[in-house]
Amino acid sequence: MKRNVLIIGAGGVAQVVAHKAAQHNDRLGDLHIASRTVAKAEAIIASVHEKAAMKVPGVFKAHALNAMDSAAVADLIRSTGCQIVINVGSSFLNMSVLEACIETGVAYMDTAIHEDPDKICETPPWYGNYEWQRRDRCAAAGVTAVLGVGFDPGVVNAYARAAEAMLDTITSIDIVDINAGSHGRWFATNFDPEINFREFTGTVWSWQKGQWQANAMFEVGREWDLPVVGKQKAYLTGHDEVHSLSARYPQADVRFWMGFGDHYINVFTVLKNLGLLSEKPVTTAEGQEVIPLKVVKAVLPDPASLAPDYTGKTCIGDLVKGTKDGKPAEVFIYNVADHKEAFEEVGSQGISYTAGVPPVAAALLIADGTWDVGHMANVEQLDPAPFITLLNQIGLPTRIRDAEGDRPLTY
Repeated sequence: MKRNVLIIGAGGVAQVVAHKAAQHNDRLGDLHIASRTVAKAEAIIASVHEKAAMKVPGVFKAHALNAMDSAAVADLIRSTGCQIVINVGSSFLNMSVLEACIETGVAYMDTAIHEDPDKICETPPWYGNYEWQRRDRCAAAGVTAVLGVGFDPGVVNAYARAAEAMLDTITSIDIVDINAGSHGRWFATNFDPEINFREFTGTVWSWQKGQWQANAMFEVGREWDLPVVGKQKAYLTGHDEVHSLSARYPQADVRFWMGFGDHYINVFTVLKNLGLLSEKPVTTAEGQEVIPLKVVKAVLPDPASLAPDYTGKTCIGDLVKGTKDGKPAEVFIYNVADHKEAFEEVGSQGISYTAGVPPVAAALLIADGTWDVGHMANVEQLDPAPFITLLNQIGLPTRIRDAEGDRPLTY
C-alpha cells in the first residue's frame, strides 16, 4: 500500500486532480500541492474546501516549489512523506520530477511526454528521447513510473489495450479527439498556449505501413461521424500516444486526429507565418530580447479562466480495426464529457477534467497495489480493466460502439 500524494502544478488540470484526490483522500491519505507560485496552489485548496470535496478530514497543504530543481523536489517528497507524485505541471518538468522520484523511491506519473524547451518535435519515437532512457533505473530502484496517464495520452492507450480482447488481430488504431464545446472567447487554447502551439508547429508524425510517416500540420483532414457530437472535421496530428502504441502494435497503422475549427486554423496560420509562434528569442527595436511564443502566451486568456463560460461536450475515443473470426471487424471505444458538468463539480472545463481524472484513478490503483508494478510503464502495458472500471465510477464513463450497437463498456 502506498499513501500520501504530492501534486505538482497549479493549472486547470491540477485543479481537477486536487478535487478528485480530495474526494478519495480516505484511500490516498495526506494531500500536498506544489507550484512555483504558492498562491495558485493555495487557491486550488480553497476551491476544494469551498465544495467540501474532502471525503474525510485530512491534510491538504500548499508548497512553493521550483520543480525544475530535482533536489528541491526530492526534499519536498521526503519532508511530506508522499509516496505518490502526480506531475501535472508543464511537460518541461518531467525529467527533473522523475529524477526526484527515482532518488526517493516513490511512484511517479505524468500526463504528457517530456519536452526540451529548446527543441520542437524531436525525432520519433519521442518517449525514446527522455523517458525510456530511464527504464533500467526505475526497475533497479523498484519505482513505479506510469507515463502519459491523462486522457490522450492515457485513457486512449487503455482503450487500445482493451480492444485486444475484442479483436483477433489489430490493423489500425485511429485516436479521435473532438471538442465540440464553446468558451465564448474570440480566441483561446484549452491548455497551456505554449505547449499547445509547440505541439502543432512541428512535423506531424504517424505510424503507417510499419514506418514513421511525416506530414505537415493541417495537411491531412477528414470528417468523422461520432456519438453525441455528430459530424466533425479532424486533422492528422502528431501526438504522444502514437509513439508508445506503435511499439506495442508495430503491425498496425497508428494515427491521432484532432478537431479544429476554421477560425482556429486561420489564427494559428497567421501567428505562425508572422513568426509569433517561434520559441527563439528576437530583439525589439528598443533592444529588449523577447521570445515571440511566450508573448503570445501572455496575451491569450489563461485556459483556467475559460471554465465558467464553457458549454458543450467532448468526444474522445479509439476506432480500432482488425479481424474477428477471420472477418473484418471494428470497435469504437470512447468517452463523452460535458464542460458545464465538469465546472459544476470541480471548477474546471471539460478538457482539464478529462486530463485530470485519469491520474487520480491511476494513483488509486498504485495505492492499492493493482498498478504498483515497480518499473516504468506506458498505460497500454497495464491491465485496462481496473482502470476503466474505476473511471466509470469516478466521472469518465466509457462506451463502446460496434456491430452489436452502442453500450457502456464494463468489466
